[in-house]
Amino acid sequence: MRRWLLNLSLGFPAAFAALAQQADIRVDVNLVRVVTTVKNAAGDPVGSLSKSDFTVFDNNVQQQIAFFERHTEQPLSVALLVDTSGSTAKDLKYEVDSISRFLHALFAEGNPKDTVALFSFNYQVVKHNHFTRNAGPIERSLHTLHGEAGTSLYDAIYLAAGQLENRDGRRVMVIVTDGGDTTSSVDFHAALQAAQLADSVIYPILVVPIANDAGRNTGGEHALTTLALGTGGHVFAPTLGAELDNAFTHLIEDLRTQYLLAYYPRDIPLTKNRFHRLEVRVGNPQLRVLARNGYYGEAENSSGSPSGRISVAPKALKHQEP
Repeated sequence: MRRWLLNLSLGFPAAFAALAQQADIRVDVNLVRVVTTVKNAAGDPVGSLSKSDFTVFDNNVQQQIAFFERHTEQPLSVALLVDTSGSTAKDLKYEVDSISRFLHALFAEGNPKDTVALFSFNYQVVKHNHFTRNAGPIERSLHTLHGEAGTSLYDAIYLAAGQLENRDGRRVMVIVTDGGDTTSSVDFHAALQAAQLADSVIYPILVVPIANDAGRNTGGEHALTTLALGTGGHVFAPTLGAELDNAFTHLIEDLRTQYLLAYYPRDIPLTKNRFHRLEVRVGNPQLRVLARNGYYGEAENSSGSPSGRISVAPKALKHQEP
């Protein structure tokens, strides 16, 4: 077994080359992509809308949608983050079984370039498998996981974002956890910013340990909800067994019915805040739109780094190959 420490690049996300391969459009660093999911009142994904149904606002200024794709075939890069803190020990076997079924279902259909990388997190963050379409090595790594110690959730998000940000296509984090953060070096805001800079959508699978609030980390659960909403994702809160399998099934449905919108920012006054507020609307008020709530762009008299990352010192990512 080989083990070493991997220092993460803090570079700016790559230009959107995958778009250029699939559509005759101009691609440059100013293009803003917005992966969008639309749901009806029952919570089911709606995949039949047209470009004219959407309106995009950047810092309250309406933008012209330059590129639109329904049921986007942009390849998926999925960072699968599994909580292995001490509180998960008794449930890990059941979670691993459901995750294995999710992997096979994800690879069975969709884009043949879809890939998954496996990370685990307790007091440290470990990358077990690089992005691959081969479920076998990931499953072998899953069966080596065991629960111990604290929960470095925010470090895991921050570090996984660094691994996702130069990937082509759609970037997704699926986080299987039972609660909040206890041992991270970075905070909630750094984790959210890293995910937004990587243009990554966060889908927490919050495995509910008990039905009532007593003994649950409700603060951690609220933080996961905010992370999901800030990046355009959705929290699933199943119990173990069939509900957990159903959560993964609904997640795949969401991923297969996403829209991709892209625009070149126009007529937006510069402010001292590099964070641009995004809002995606649809005409039907009965529908709910899930899209990231902003991105980092230019600012008035900006003197920050090109990437806009805040200065933090997260734990190093431990790389472990079986």
